[in-house]
Amino acid sequence: MSEVKLSVETRTEFGKGAARRIRRDKKVPGVLYGHGSDPLHLTFPGHELLLALRTPNVLIALDIDGKSNELAIPKSVQRDPLKGFLEHVDLQLVQRGETVTVEIPVLTEGELAPGGNLLEHVLGTLPVEAEATHIPESVTVSVEGLAAGASIHAKDIALPKGTKLAVEDDAVVIQVLAAQAEEAAEGEAGEAGEAAEA
Repeated sequence: MSEVKLSVETRTEFGKGAARRIRRDKKVPGVLYGHGSDPLHLTFPGHELLLALRTPNVLIALDIDGKSNELAIPKSVQRDPLKGFLEHVDLQLVQRGETVTVEIPVLTEGELAPGGNLLEHVLGTLPVEAEATHIPESVTVSVEGLAAGASIHAKDIALPKGTKLAVEDDAVVIQVLAAQAEEAAEGEAGEAGEAAEA
């Protein structure tokens, strides 16, 4: 798991106007909370934060005003819906050795059985419990040779050592669907359209 160091500043101005000024300076407003402490309002360097957040569940070592160091993981990231730039970030305070619940991306590898079947990610991310400094970046599941009707449950996924499921064992993560059902539905829609034209 990667750890990224960021130098951040505490902020005393709040509201939309203050947030706009922060963003104009190519910085991002955010909040650090957890462990029963009061939320700490911070200003993050925009570009460095954007790069850090490319890694899911990245561990961020915060240098706050050059006085104190804290570890945190991202909990909520708000982006501009059109331009994609960061608008706000919430971070959760963590400690080395502490167990946290996070969601990690589920990746697939391999080819499905022949026949034009479709792969459906029922869960795009898998909720797990892991030590805060050893959160896996993702899990990879083989779908090699799976045919229509096959499914992979949470309990079937091999997790890294020290990581536990935070979801029901029998939760469906991935399933294989027969492509014909979709083609039939399209055919029926086409026939209905032709009937309407007639």
